[in-house]
Amino acid sequence: MKSPASFHSFGRSSSKQSNYSRSFELPEDVEDLSRDDYGVGGAMLPIFLSDLQRNNQQDLVEVTLELENDSIVFCSVSPSAPPIITDEKEASVTASSGILGRSLSATSRIRRKFAWLRSASSSRASSSAEIDQDCRITARDERRMKAKLQRTKSSAERALKGLRFISKNTSVNDAEEMWKRVESRFESLAKDGMLAREDFGECIGMVDSKEFAVGIFDALARRRRQRIQKITKEELHDFWLQISDQSFDARLQIFFDMADSNEDGRITRDEVQELIMLSASANKLSKLKEKAEEYASLIMEELDPENFGYIEIWQLETLLLQRDTYMNYSRPLSTASVGWSQNISSIRPKNMFRRVCFKLRCLILENWRRGWILLLWMMAMATLFAWKFMQYKNRAAFQVMGYCLCTAKGAAETLKLNMALIILPVCRNTLTWLRSTKARSFVPFDDNINFHKTIACAIAIGVFVHAGSHLSCDFIRLTNASPENFALIASDFGHGKRPTYSELLTGVLGVTGISMVIFMAIAFILATSHFRRNVLRFPAPFNRLTGFNAFWYSHHLLVLVYILLVIHGTFLFLAHKWYQRSTWMYVSVPLMLYIGERSVRTCRSEHYSVKIFKVSVLPGNVFSIFMSKPQGFKYKSGQYIFLQCPSISPFEWHPFSITSAPGDEYLSVHIRTVGDWTQELKRVFTDVNDSPFVIGRARFGHLGHIDQNGQPKLLVDGPYGAPAQDYRNYDVLLLVGLGIGATPFISILKDLLNNSRTEDQMDLTTEMTRSDDSWNSLASSNFTANSSLTIGGKKKPQGTRNAHFYWVTREPGSFEWFKGVMDEVAEMDHKGQIELHNYLTSVYEEGDARSTLITMVQALNHAKHGVDILSGTRVRTHFARPNWKEVFGKIASKHPHATVGVFYCGMPVLAKELKKLSRELSHKTSTRFEFHKEYF
Repeated sequence: MKSPASFHSFGRSSSKQSNYSRSFELPEDVEDLSRDDYGVGGAMLPIFLSDLQRNNQQDLVEVTLELENDSIVFCSVSPSAPPIITDEKEASVTASSGILGRSLSATSRIRRKFAWLRSASSSRASSSAEIDQDCRITARDERRMKAKLQRTKSSAERALKGLRFISKNTSVNDAEEMWKRVESRFESLAKDGMLAREDFGECIGMVDSKEFAVGIFDALARRRRQRIQKITKEELHDFWLQISDQSFDARLQIFFDMADSNEDGRITRDEVQELIMLSASANKLSKLKEKAEEYASLIMEELDPENFGYIEIWQLETLLLQRDTYMNYSRPLSTASVGWSQNISSIRPKNMFRRVCFKLRCLILENWRRGWILLLWMMAMATLFAWKFMQYKNRAAFQVMGYCLCTAKGAAETLKLNMALIILPVCRNTLTWLRSTKARSFVPFDDNINFHKTIACAIAIGVFVHAGSHLSCDFIRLTNASPENFALIASDFGHGKRPTYSELLTGVLGVTGISMVIFMAIAFILATSHFRRNVLRFPAPFNRLTGFNAFWYSHHLLVLVYILLVIHGTFLFLAHKWYQRSTWMYVSVPLMLYIGERSVRTCRSEHYSVKIFKVSVLPGNVFSIFMSKPQGFKYKSGQYIFLQCPSISPFEWHPFSITSAPGDEYLSVHIRTVGDWTQELKRVFTDVNDSPFVIGRARFGHLGHIDQNGQPKLLVDGPYGAPAQDYRNYDVLLLVGLGIGATPFISILKDLLNNSRTEDQMDLTTEMTRSDDSWNSLASSNFTANSSLTIGGKKKPQGTRNAHFYWVTREPGSFEWFKGVMDEVAEMDHKGQIELHNYLTSVYEEGDARSTLITMVQALNHAKHGVDILSGTRVRTHFARPNWKEVFGKIASKHPHATVGVFYCGMPVLAKELKKLSRELSHKTSTRFEFHKEYF
């Protein structure tokens, strides 16, 4: 009998015990049993299997048993002499069965050879139910061992990105700095030196996730075998050290403990459901909370196939390790067809002079169209200023009023030019037509609004110089001029009498000039972003000075400004001949063009009165309007229209991107209620209560079935050109929309999908034609090949090959706006030309402990049902914001030597980053990126 040293660790010291050790050799003629033939080995079975794993190449083992009354317990298994394998077949089977298979095989053979090893109680447990239990334990043990081996494959998998409770930062200095902040918050939140459980989240920096933080608090308290409501500063520091631990094992244990409320080392379905609801609450996903029970069952179904009713920590870890395996990306950008074609670091010049030259060349290539327009404009202003300045310097009036007069007249000449030019960028019909001509290759029509604002700034400067020179300089010199000097210009003033300063101000020139300055000041100030976007808040009634209405109505004061400008230019003192009073010459042609455009717009809007098919109220304060397409109304994807509802206001027109494709039988727009006009429009079409601003109500049925009784009138003006309408000029598209900014690109996606369908039908027709007979097949093939190259004697453009659509939104309900479009693209885009990528910024980034369980549920549901849990579509939803540098890099590597059109609609902050990346990647790779931002 042997008495191993480890034997006493089991705590059995009864005098009735006896140690029994026996060496034996299993005969080779004993038939191996399957894994399903052995019973439960008691608490020592895992240790027994573990020892067998270390001796997987040996059939000879030494088993140490403990005998007590009628019970027999396995103590240990140690190797004996190595076996001699004579059967070649047995050797191959043993080598290929794996560690677990060998262990279980040895166990089965031991049990069959030594039936007396079973205790009396275990001998009676031979029912079929217990056999099934043995099988389930065997399968779970097998999975557990495989999971352990899977985890140890590489150290990279052990350092998972997920389960961060605090921050990405791992340096010691950052950790110390963060603790100082926590300590500071403790001092402000603690009462009598104790921090309340409810304030734990705010103290550690989880202000928006207090419920989740309370879950962490309770888990850490249970570790201390405590049920507490308050902690001291020392206990807080202990908690902080645990949650800021960078070890994945430590983070995983905390996460597991959050769900394991009864501390039994197991998580049930109800506990998983509680953790899902906690994570959903932290990320403000109300719909996810409603389906928490369903998703908890999904996790249990995956991790507990044996249906034990619980999972352990190693199963949770397995799911984390295999998350990417479960996730079926709709159109993964990670699959790049071609790697980097250049070494980026070698392209950037190291020499300072060459680096400056490189940046200068990049700026020139990017801005040469803007540059020559601005250069031509500034040269025109400088020429006019100098010409008028020298003209008055050589006149007698110079002797009286000096350079003040020359400066005022030079500035006035530039004002005439700019007052004429400022109208052209807002002649939308003309610009829309010019976009379809070759002029778009050298004129930056996308910057029309920016040019309009630039000219407005020049007008403000010109007015300041012109009026300032008159009022503060030459008027004073004129009224104080000596009789001898005034005699030189007396003929330019009525009756030859020298005017007084008050007479100059109250005369026609003074009144018209001052009135123009006041009107332009009002229009310019209310057009600034702070007033127009309602950023500034004023008390009533001054609050009416902000918002789009104030901007819109104040801009119509410029009609009076142009009338006053013509009058002001007609009653000049020092000009007598008609051609010297040239103000009307400058502004007549632009004014006629603008008046003509407004007339066409008025007539067209009356002709384009539409019928409403359907109005849908969508989440996120958005509603969609489906309307009839007016007769003769043709547009391109990416363009926009103006809408007017006379029931609300007979003057206000508001722009909205078209979300329907040119091939659709209807016209649609999606409108977000962000202002008073859009709110009233939504109320007109959806509210059932009476309103003094509403004439009638519409009752809507299905698409195409219209009840026109009481339907409000809706006028349409357009379409108008936008940067996105030129998307066909690029090989690849990168479409980026923020929130409602996705609307210009939905029409493009639909159009690309319709074109893809048409091409598929043509390919199908061609294949059917080719199958008629060999001769006809050859003729058809030749005709098809020739027709694909030329159309009407001209080379057919290749067109857009691929599109990458990135939609970044803050609210999960936003995905319902275009759910049908995304599902249709995912289903019908067989060629994989369109990639859809949804990003939800309200959810914590992937890797944060607050979103880890949501990520796991998302992966499982997407793998099983092919549907994303957040968007409800086949397109996977990413968390937080995209890494735009990585996005651009992958597109560049996937599409080398291609021209990528980057179209963006959203906040200006991101536009700067996208524009910068487009410029950098265009000069660091063989892919060229051209950036465009949507303006209205």
